[in-house]
Amino acid sequence: MKGRKLLMIPGPIEFEPEVLQALAMPTNSHVAPHFIESFGNSLELMRKVWKAPGGQPFIVAGSGTLAMDMAAANLIEAGDKVLVVSTGYFGRRFKDIFDRYGADTKLLEAPLGEVVSLEAIEKELKTEKYKALSVTHVDTSTGVLVNPEPIANLAKKYKVLSILDGVCSVAGEEVLQEEWGLDVVLTGSQKAIGVPPGLALLMASQKAMEIWKNRKSPVPNYYADWNNWLPIMKAYQERKPSYFGTPAVNLIVALEAGLKMITAEGMEKRINRHRVLAKAFRAALSAINLQILPEREEIAANTLTAVYYPKNVDGAALLSKMGQNDVILAGGLLSEVKSKYFRVGHMGAVSANDLLAVLGALERSLQDLKHQFEPGKALQAFQKGHLPSA
Repeated sequence: MKGRKLLMIPGPIEFEPEVLQALAMPTNSHVAPHFIESFGNSLELMRKVWKAPGGQPFIVAGSGTLAMDMAAANLIEAGDKVLVVSTGYFGRRFKDIFDRYGADTKLLEAPLGEVVSLEAIEKELKTEKYKALSVTHVDTSTGVLVNPEPIANLAKKYKVLSILDGVCSVAGEEVLQEEWGLDVVLTGSQKAIGVPPGLALLMASQKAMEIWKNRKSPVPNYYADWNNWLPIMKAYQERKPSYFGTPAVNLIVALEAGLKMITAEGMEKRINRHRVLAKAFRAALSAINLQILPEREEIAANTLTAVYYPKNVDGAALLSKMGQNDVILAGGLLSEVKSKYFRVGHMGAVSANDLLAVLGALERSLQDLKHQFEPGKALQAFQKGHLPSA
């Protein structure tokens, strides 16, 4: 027996052995030549993953929330109008962050399981002069996927900064930052990037950097201030030692390993792998009479799935049964329906075998809890959906 359970939550995820091996290496000095090379290479590889050859990458010890905080702290000043396009918990969090910096923030929130219409977004941009808008690519609380490209086009049309929360999307969903004209795309290391928690990762466009340079007031967050971090990023890009705060040395070495694996797989192939696995997984859930939160297939994320508990099944009991069957899933997060659904992460190093293990455990658990379905249907539907011709 392997002695551990399969971790299938929406982050942290299951990590590749090469990443864990890199993480376990003896810790170097943050100014050692080998580490400087790893840091500099990680910054360059980020540009490839983000599809932003002209962007300015930042790698800072912290979580995805720190990356959100950095975007707001550096680009927003008191009184600035900000539009937050929300599909769940993390859209609301971004509003809280903008509010903390004195922004005049408008929350444009979709109904549960839906996305905000482009018409509603454009109406707001026509009505008010906004400095920035934020959108959550995949909200981890609902599993809803937003198409950022047309929203970025609206931002360009109305001369508004566009900030994409890609915490649950970067390296799992398609992101073409430079082509789409997104000004900031941010994430955390523990999601589809495939590195243990602890790194805030952010890519800023040259337009965003210019707006930051021309701000009228000091950045009100010392740790998040790009004035402190930009010289560090520039130095490591030039393979020179530098210091502001001690970087997360082992995590950055692991990040380099992870980014190398992502670029070796190829972004198009990687995104398609996530898409095929997610579609097959949703078909499997449907085959055993389970319903997902997103109202339409085309807005269902490919990095995680949020699933309603069957009406006759106790949610806590199902999660407990899954644990007994060696699979760890996540409960609900969105407060108004928290007890009504669970979440399955399927991003990064996820394979068809991982999802077959989840579905097998799910069928056994649901049978034990007297949910009515035809045993084996989920596994059959997944296998059919995962065929190369599917």
